[in-house]
Amino acid sequence: ADAAPKLFVFGDSYADTGNSGKSASSWKEPYGITFPGKPAGRFSDGRIFTDYIASYLGIESPIPYTTAMATAQDSRSRHLQYGMNFAYGGTGVFDTFIPAPNMSVQINLLEKIIEERKVYTKQDLLNSSFALVSIAGNDYLTYANKKGNPQELPGLTERIIAQLSENLNLIHGLGVSKVAITTLPPIGCLPVVAAANSYRDCNETWNSAAKYHNQLLQQAVESLNNRTNKSNVFGILDTFSAFMAEFKKSNGSGSGDNPLKPCCIGVSSDHSCGDVDEKGGNGGAKKYVVCNNPSLSMFWDMLHPAQNGWQAVYQTLKPSLHEMMI
Repeated sequence: ADAAPKLFVFGDSYADTGNSGKSASSWKEPYGITFPGKPAGRFSDGRIFTDYIASYLGIESPIPYTTAMATAQDSRSRHLQYGMNFAYGGTGVFDTFIPAPNMSVQINLLEKIIEERKVYTKQDLLNSSFALVSIAGNDYLTYANKKGNPQELPGLTERIIAQLSENLNLIHGLGVSKVAITTLPPIGCLPVVAAANSYRDCNETWNSAAKYHNQLLQQAVESLNNRTNKSNVFGILDTFSAFMAEFKKSNGSGSGDNPLKPCCIGVSSDHSCGDVDEKGGNGGAKKYVVCNNPSLSMFWDMLHPAQNGWQAVYQTLKPSLHEMMI
């Protein structure tokens, strides 16, 4: 029988299942209320994209790198059979405002594990392994936070894609047989952006920046595939279109629920989901409110999809996954 496929994950909070430090919001209530029932390091009320990709491959979600490194040798091997997750919330292709491993460093971590720890052999990987890459949103957020000049945005995108292209090649070079990269989601629809007009609609300037990124990504992936002489080593998972399709659906359903409005929100603009008032005694007063039914929300907080959002996106992208697996 073939060994179970292994999943290696690189990227940011859209893929992180527990690498971020304990001070991150992903370890605070109410994160994780839908799954696993308590905060467990996912930036959502429940499962995220990584979990759905793992379930598609028929395996458990791969162990986060930091957990693997902290786990005793004997119990680790059972967890390692599903691969490993190197994604850290807040990271980018380049360094961001979060002091955590950027994408190049994440790839180096896998390389070290292969070469020094001999946990995986090249042969091991070549047989059946899959990489999920979900990255670049924070490169743009960092740029926006630095009040970057909009005229310089295309140049930034070109640098991001050039580096990304190199990184994807490196992952394949380590022996991973299939590499899937997500497009940039519609960043103009993120609640943090849409809040400016009461979540009424998306910001087209940011969405067209995302479209330009995705267009260059498409070209980069095509040329990577041409170089490997195999048509589908590298594949794109078009999360941009999947999210847009969901927004249209929920707008058309007349349910009155606004898909751009997050479920968990700070009580005021200087608070965010998971904040508590430390001075308040008895564990601190909550400085956030949670919607009645997270399973109807597309977004969990100002930046991150809810489990419901990820599930919808995954359902839409299943055909693309099928195509990659052929």
